[in-house]
Amino acid sequence: MKSDYLIVHKKLLPDNLEKVIEARNLLINKEAETVSQAVKKVGISRNTYYKYKDYVFEEKQSSSSRAVISLVLKHSPGTLSDVINCLRDHNGNIITIFQAEPLSGLAAVMITLDISQLQYSIETLLKDLKDLSATKTVELSAIE
Repeated sequence: MKSDYLIVHKKLLPDNLEKVIEARNLLINKEAETVSQAVKKVGISRNTYYKYKDYVFEEKQSSSSRAVISLVLKHSPGTLSDVINCLRDHNGNIITIFQAEPLSGLAAVMITLDISQLQYSIETLLKDLKDLSATKTVELSAIE
């Protein structure tokens, strides 16, 4: 065999391996501050986490390269900058950005994004955009 890697369906693997990935994501997304907290939340031992953490990974979005994200933002100074910084933090590369004229204190924004180098999943990016204080709505309009 030429490679050390195999692609297998997760149904063939013990549940603990998926929980290792969940624990790692909790740490990455700062939903847990320590490994102890993360493993307790997902229900595995620290030993299991450390044994497998460098060997199990989620499938990356290799087939997707672009996404269109629609947002409604509060019209206030620095709001669009916060969105752009969030995209940068996830290694998203803006292809186009359009902001409509604000109405009633809200602005519609549409962003076409190169997601081929995203550091995390598109779901994590959308969640982080939703968590911004001035964000009213976030929607994945298209992905290819």
